[in-house]
Amino acid sequence: MTRGRLGPTPSSPRGDPTFIFRGALDVRAKKINDEMEMAATRALAALAKEEVPDSVMRAYGLERLKFGPDYLIPKPFDPRVLLWVAPAVAWAAVASGVAGKMIDVEEYRAELEARLGRARQVMRGLMTRAQQDPQRIVFPEGEEPRILRAARILADEGIAHPILLGDPDVIRRQADDAAVTLEDIELANPRTATDRETMAQELWQRRQRRGITLREARARALDPMYYGLLMLRAGRADALVAGEDMSYPDAIRPALEVIGAEPGRKHVSGIYMMIFRQQTFFFADTTVNIDPDAETLAEIASATASFVWRLGVEPRVAMLSFSNFGSVKHPAADKVQRAVALLHEREPSLQVDGEMQADTAVVERILTKTYPFAKLRSAANVLIFPSLDAANIAYKLLDRLGEAQAIGPIVVGMDKPVHVLQRGSEVPEIVNMAVIAAVDALEHRRSPTP
Repeated sequence: MTRGRLGPTPSSPRGDPTFIFRGALDVRAKKINDEMEMAATRALAALAKEEVPDSVMRAYGLERLKFGPDYLIPKPFDPRVLLWVAPAVAWAAVASGVAGKMIDVEEYRAELEARLGRARQVMRGLMTRAQQDPQRIVFPEGEEPRILRAARILADEGIAHPILLGDPDVIRRQADDAAVTLEDIELANPRTATDRETMAQELWQRRQRRGITLREARARALDPMYYGLLMLRAGRADALVAGEDMSYPDAIRPALEVIGAEPGRKHVSGIYMMIFRQQTFFFADTTVNIDPDAETLAEIASATASFVWRLGVEPRVAMLSFSNFGSVKHPAADKVQRAVALLHEREPSLQVDGEMQADTAVVERILTKTYPFAKLRSAANVLIFPSLDAANIAYKLLDRLGEAQAIGPIVVGMDKPVHVLQRGSEVPEIVNMAVIAAVDALEHRRSPTP
């Protein structure tokens, strides 16, 4: 690969040839030509005008970065540079006839994302599914700047059709401050909506025997959270994502009142996707049920398995305990055994077994050699914990100490797709949750019953 000499050329963007070389090497380019350098320059110029992720600003100790005199070129530690520059250079090499290998640009970009980490690879696969049929996602916290930036990404990438709730004037001011355009983003104000009385009547009909008066229903229908849930219930949205600036209980409680559990279920639960370098696990219940009984454990396992199926992954469910298949006689182990018996009776085709210890569940050698009678044919990828404290402690330790990336909490068992963010979620986390919500909504529509 030559251009008369090795190393960066004077016209190379920033004098840093790293991502030019990356794109050139991946298509086996014979040399780096003017077309490739101009492609890199244009990619950098376009990226500089995009919203800067919070993680990049934190890395440089800045509160804000916006295209202008002080920010003309993306920062060196911005991981997006790889995803913008290398594909542009690679395609320029192909188009100018110096490449030794043809590529599909989208496939190549996906490969680059995988190099940045398995979590990005997993989310890219889900994003591609969401883009096939973008769903309408309503955000009750539409005035929040991070929600605005996430909505812009979702619209630009064709992942979803965002609907932002709140005062349109406030939303527009926030958008101007963040240099975010509102093109292809729907705005709605519950306080001035022409259907607010219809929404209030619907809420009252659902809750009038649960202590709510019509006056209270009218007041709640003006709340963006309740209004967004009522939109979802009425079919005017396909999914809802909330919680960026509210506590988890404050977000989940209205969802239970307006949407409720799926038919045939009495409980909802929360799961986390735990993404490791080589594999992905699903932990449940990490957020809702404190001390579930056998019936509730069975529901948690069933709802989690249904969700995992909707993501396109075959669930292999382990019901965890401190005991292995009756090795310890104790009420806590007996509870898990009863839950397993219920699942074997109700869903005989589901790969689920227990009670078992965590290492038995995830080490195939232990599972298949020591317990060959187990219904699981290989190591589990869905782990159902016997209590909230066990699940919550496990996922947080692995997130902090085990080099896993935790994506969630994801609400399962709800009649319609409602997903709750962690308070203070950053833009990439909001986008990830919206992608999951979009795929969940798409699969809910294809197979509405668990």
